[in-house]
Amino acid sequence: MSTSLTRRTTAAALGLAAALVLSACGNPDDGGKAEVAAASDAKTTINTSPDQHRITTGKVDSIAAEVPEKIRERGTLEIVGSSGSTAPLTFFATDDKTVIGVEPDIAHLVADVLGLKAHINTVSWENIFVGLDSAKYDVGISNITVTEERKEKYDFASYRADNLGFETKAGSGLKVGGPEDVAGRTVAVGSGTNQEKLLIEWSKENEKAGRRPVDIKYYQNPSDTYLALQSGRIDLYLGPNPTAAYHAATTGKTEVVGTYSGAGATLQGLIAATTKKDSGLVKALADALNHVIEDGTYAKVLQRWGLSAEAVKKSEINPPGLPKTNK
Repeated sequence: MSTSLTRRTTAAALGLAAALVLSACGNPDDGGKAEVAAASDAKTTINTSPDQHRITTGKVDSIAAEVPEKIRERGTLEIVGSSGSTAPLTFFATDDKTVIGVEPDIAHLVADVLGLKAHINTVSWENIFVGLDSAKYDVGISNITVTEERKEKYDFASYRADNLGFETKAGSGLKVGGPEDVAGRTVAVGSGTNQEKLLIEWSKENEKAGRRPVDIKYYQNPSDTYLALQSGRIDLYLGPNPTAAYHAATTGKTEVVGTYSGAGATLQGLIAATTKKDSGLVKALADALNHVIEDGTYAKVLQRWGLSAEAVKKSEINPPGLPKTNK
């Protein structure tokens, strides 16, 4: 997928192919493996055990030299990610303590290139940004969408396409193709997320059009969200499409009934490594990401998590992001 940020119509954005087209192939707790099927119907067996055998690469001295001296002397790259269990992005292995997923794998690749040891810290979503603000952490690698508002405080190095998915109970008959399809519906979303911003905008559009607003609900963790979905307390859950598709595939209890670009109707959203603005780290991050894109290890990481369709051809520093007012 190219990172060319061409303008698109709402219909085109809503018609984006799902980043994953998955089929239910077993429980991820069965023997530390889960199978997912990509759009090509070729199955990918995902290792969910603590013994990850991660893809690795070598240090590149010229890129490592771009890292601020304080971090180089420390010898570790302090990476922060969400503590929520959101497979296949960041979640716990079958031992319930080892952090695994595509995001930790990319974080380790970046650290390899920079000649640093990856130290991954898991915190609640809002504390990712608190920790970046205070310089407690060097970089957030946690499915963070580039937005124009966030660019006022942070620098970004993009590394994956951002698509969102509407997930509902299997067999519900629901389809989401625009704001009118969620009018009056009860929809769960994570607080402070890009998804929440988009859902609020859709609710406002519904009210302006004389339709009922969206009844937005918030839950503390994914298990509570899915319990509410199965019990009928909510109609839909809006979250990252890879997470929604993976959950649907490995449980068989839900399905994805609509996808949407994380940057709205007119722009392909991008996920990026996030660092405090003017920290001096973003160029090293982008150069490291471009190196692993070129050497092929990036593609191998996405493939092992069933996310090849979300690949980008190049990491960009502070690319166009979700507008402050997204129509």
